[in-house]
Amino acid sequence: MASTTALLQMVAARFRTGGDYLPGGFRWAQFYLPGTVKLEILQPLEPDDTDNFLVRFLAARGEGVHHMTFKVTDIDAAVTRAHSLGFDLVGVDTSSDVWKEAFVHPRSAHGVVIQLAQWQDGEVPPDRSFGGVIGGLYST
Repeated sequence: MASTTALLQMVAARFRTGGDYLPGGFRWAQFYLPGTVKLEILQPLEPDDTDNFLVRFLAARGEGVHHMTFKVTDIDAAVTRAHSLGFDLVGVDTSSDVWKEAFVHPRSAHGVVIQLAQWQDGEVPPDRSFGGVIGGLYST
């Protein structure tokens, strides 16, 4: 994660928030990019845990883009539209009131995993820093 600092500076990214997501087994950090785009980077907490999706991805493909997330206001409508356009969806999960998601399989999206997600952005904790995220000081 720390090795991406120069890239983040090059694209004028500003730190937003981040922390360790213990249920998923990864550390994450979000950045604002110029305009309305946010970038999120991930790092596995246990690099030898081959059950973790991120460890498997890194072993198979190395560091790089894993997926693109598009925020939607109505996940059910987004899933219906994607299906109607011929996209193969996997991992559709609308069970939570807080986070709903569906993934477009990369074989139907030019080799890229596309995540459609519905959520409400929460308040950004004012005391977080990228250095603190890298150091594992925060959990979510």
